[in-house]
Amino acid sequence: MSFAKVAEYQKRGSVHFHVVIRLDGPGGGDTAPPAWATAELLTDAIRAATSKVRVDGPVIDSRAHTFAFGRQLDVRTIRSADFNNGQELTERAVAAYIAKYATKGAETATGALDRPLKFAAELAQLDISDHARRLIRTAWTLGARKDLEHLRLRAWAHMLGFRGHFSTKSRRYSTTLGALRDARAEWRRAQAAAAANGPETDTTYVLAHWVFAGTGLSDAEAWLAASLEPAPGTEGEPTHG
Repeated sequence: MSFAKVAEYQKRGSVHFHVVIRLDGPGGGDTAPPAWATAELLTDAIRAATSKVRVDGPVIDSRAHTFAFGRQLDVRTIRSADFNNGQELTERAVAAYIAKYATKGAETATGALDRPLKFAAELAQLDISDHARRLIRTAWTLGARKDLEHLRLRAWAHMLGFRGHFSTKSRRYSTTLGALRDARAEWRRAQAAAAANGPETDTTYVLAHWVFAGTGLSDAEAWLAASLEPAPGTEGEPTHG
């Protein structure tokens, strides 16, 4: 099995995940799974796992906290007919299926807050909902506790305390992030080399921006300018007050 998932905020402030789980044959993505490895069996395994998995959380005021998946679980089988009008199911199609969630952070819950806070007083000036303001303030307050300082809640209060990766995947699912970074760096080096060794050109680019300033003085402005001019023959005479 291999997977790719993204984390997204609900408006109430809870994090939920969109996950694509793929079941391949012994040779990986190029081989079909055995006949007994059906979509129904995979669905049962997912439901069993989400109902039993537990993660120990911090102990606050002698009270232990445990994290688990909520009751909302929607498992759907992805078939070729779901993409490209029934054409072959490709990696690009599945990537597009989850890519729309990759651009979502805490904005769904907090509005336009996309940066860390420096002071709690900033909350009063932010254009966010009261619900989001309470969630952020709670994360900020908990972040001041010595027993929770390892969670860095104040640094991530704008994300409601969530500091995990928005996207993770198993290595078998597709290419690795390291390979993508190497390919991007190589592409940029090639572009820079092409620009440095490219043919010179005599073309001159002229950029201009024109703004309409006006058509001269209005009648009132012309009268005021004339009234401020000294009378003929009086230029340079001293002024008495």
